[in-house]
Amino acid sequence: MARKIKIDNALLKRFARENQKRKVGGTPLREYYLIVCEGEKTEPNYFKSLKEKLPIGIVDYLVIEGEGKNTLTLIEEADKIRARKEKGMNGRKFDHTWAVFDRDSFPETNFDNAINKGEQQRRKINCAWSNEAFELWYLLHLEYVNVPMTREDYKPRIEHWLTERTGLPFKYAKNRADMYDILQKYGNEEQAIEWAKSLDNQYVDFRFSTHNPNTKLYMLISQLNKLKQQ
Repeated sequence: MARKIKIDNALLKRFARENQKRKVGGTPLREYYLIVCEGEKTEPNYFKSLKEKLPIGIVDYLVIEGEGKNTLTLIEEADKIRARKEKGMNGRKFDHTWAVFDRDSFPETNFDNAINKGEQQRRKINCAWSNEAFELWYLLHLEYVNVPMTREDYKPRIEHWLTERTGLPFKYAKNRADMYDILQKYGNEEQAIEWAKSLDNQYVDFRFSTHNPNTKLYMLISQLNKLKQQ
């Protein structure tokens, strides 16, 4: 389970006062994000590294939880985590809640129902899902793929391209903590976003479990990247 994060109440009150000043002054409020991940290591490691690159003060409260839950349970858990953490946020609410999960380990019905369940919450839980796995997002930093693939298929392609670009033998391990930094240096995030959009635009139906390859991670990454421009 992920380590629980405690925020000092005095600090939360200061954030609330500063947000009110920004609102009165006509400048954007700071953003509060909750990102709840299906995996306990791979996805949280990536987003924690991304968070470190955001300018100080842009995201005051970005909480990343690695739950190790299956898809349907993950949506329910994200809602519970949001409610629990907001009790200690001095009246502040999360602006954005995201669930990050993969298709590869779960039945089709569970996967589709989880996405629909997130959409139907009273306060929406956005789903940054990947079909089949999170590693598709990594690979899109390196090459465009538009044929069905599995997690096992991604690994040799990631290793091939990073070996070529680093000039050293590269071995991919699922829980590597440095993949965000490696892809920022040797991959192309802007291109990955465009390629992910291209994949997503190929599908017009709502049978998300059949959309392989596809990933909605570009939506969350694009949203976070916009914070750098504030």
